[in-house]
Amino acid sequence: MEISYYPGCTLKEDAKNLENTTLPLLELFNIQAKELENWYCCGVSFSQSSDNLMQQLAPIRTLIKAKESGRKRLLTLCDMCYNTLKRSALFLLNDEEKREIINDFMDREETIIKGDEIEIVHILSLLKEIGTEKIKEKIVKNANGLKVATYYGCMTLRPKEIAIDNSDNPQIMDDILKAVGCESISFPFRNECCTSYQIVNEPDIVKSQTRKIVNSAIKNGAEAIILSCPLCHYNIDAVQKEIKEEDESFTTLPVLYFTQLLSLMMGIDPSLNDFSLHHINPKPLLKEKKLI
Repeated sequence: MEISYYPGCTLKEDAKNLENTTLPLLELFNIQAKELENWYCCGVSFSQSSDNLMQQLAPIRTLIKAKESGRKRLLTLCDMCYNTLKRSALFLLNDEEKREIINDFMDREETIIKGDEIEIVHILSLLKEIGTEKIKEKIVKNANGLKVATYYGCMTLRPKEIAIDNSDNPQIMDDILKAVGCESISFPFRNECCTSYQIVNEPDIVKSQTRKIVNSAIKNGAEAIILSCPLCHYNIDAVQKEIKEEDESFTTLPVLYFTQLLSLMMGIDPSLNDFSLHHINPKPLLKEKKLI
């Protein structure tokens, strides 16, 4: 099966290990993710102003490229990209007047888009379609009792019209990881915002939130935090290191993309994880669990 694939900017730089562990994982299920040609930055966040049409142009150009690919579905790995693309598609679909203005503005594109031609699919949703039984069949390494705190954040859960799971009690990542032998630890901050781009202007707010998330995960018995969003990964992983440098009593916790963990359990080349991109080294834990 072929599916169009939108990587977004971060997966080509700071989150290469998310892309590098996902694509070969999909190939195990005979899914070829075909990267779009000439894709654009999604714009990072959906405009909070309904008349800010300029901010819609970047994600909508990507939707046009997806339509031109001839494939009906567009895969995203990044939670931020998923949120932006999905909401832009709905914006087009639900506002005919603004849709016409945007399409008229697209002087470089010959394709007209309405918003319902392309289905935006998050990687977690695609794996749910594959099913836990088929995923279990590909496992070659035991989790050895690894206790994980699944962190969802907000970009795949809000607003409700684009949510991939129940925003109050998401289970999609837990179901997959429990199926392959991990112990999923529930903790109260699993669907709270990581504070997103406040890291630029208000780093102390991010540090405070990271402390709460990590401390809660540890208190509930987790050995690692598992997530799917590159921005959440940075805020929870890199900021932990900063907190530790300021406060030696702070206990850190490794942070992994869920595809990193799955790929290791499926016997995919461990070097694709590129642990040099991590600020809290996960290798001691993974060696303890005999996953590397």
